[in-house]
Amino acid sequence: MKPTLLVLAAGMGTRYGGNKQLDEVGPSGETIIDYSIYDAIRAGFGKIVFVIRRDIEEQVKERFVKRLKGKIEVDYVFQEITNLPDGAKVNPERQKPWGTSHAILVTSEKIHEPFGVINADDYYGVESFNTLHDFLVNDKDPNCYCIVGYKLKNTLSDHGHVNRGVCGVQNGLLKNIVETRQIEKTHDGAKVVSEDGKITKFTGDEVVSMNLWGFKPSCYSFLGSEFKSFIAKSGMELKSELDIPTSVDKFVKNGEITIKILMSNERWFGVTYREDKPFVVDSINKMIAKGVYPSKIN
Repeated sequence: MKPTLLVLAAGMGTRYGGNKQLDEVGPSGETIIDYSIYDAIRAGFGKIVFVIRRDIEEQVKERFVKRLKGKIEVDYVFQEITNLPDGAKVNPERQKPWGTSHAILVTSEKIHEPFGVINADDYYGVESFNTLHDFLVNDKDPNCYCIVGYKLKNTLSDHGHVNRGVCGVQNGLLKNIVETRQIEKTHDGAKVVSEDGKITKFTGDEVVSMNLWGFKPSCYSFLGSEFKSFIAKSGMELKSELDIPTSVDKFVKNGEITIKILMSNERWFGVTYREDKPFVVDSINKMIAKGVYPSKIN
């Protein structure tokens, strides 16, 4: 059975200032998702599942479901704020989605095979999809997952801070992962300034997660358990989120799962900020010139 690719496309795009998932960056109107799907099909994935908001359903159906018919199976699911464990008590004024762990959970009825996870607005590179596919096909341990990791210096924006899952690695396995917010690029690496003014410096060679994960269906049980605990603790808050790194960190530490670190040498790029877009467009054009992609993805 071919693995599935899960595309997280329900983010609000608040820092970008609009619906960045559907912003066009290629010469024939391609989005970053178009290039990711192109790479996934070439790598051997058999199905694409989108996690979306209801307000972009028609755009997703028109742009991806229709166009990809006959090339790869496509499905989608809504990330609803109301998709909660039975009896959960939450703030009725909540508008923000519950985070990336919840985004995976809502796909449990759509995916029954090993699957990869990507952000819709991140470019990962050809090699990364091949690496992810090979792991999902060949690794048979149901409780062994993977991260395709990147060096921090290859994932920074020149136009503002970013959030990254900083990985502790031991013998090729994830030891721990810390979701680190507001990482700023510096002349010699990167830094984080805490609210009390404390500065944490990074060399740039740290391994980080860009939400390029490989999971098995067993993850739904783990993530569901963690999400129930999160809702019980934080359900009344307006902006609290449960992200994938926070969820898996707990189960890695208690030994219930293992996560292999598969390194990518690719240069990540994405549209965290609107000012990032010219660099993305230029990078795509250079790869087209090199023959990595066609000038038009049909």
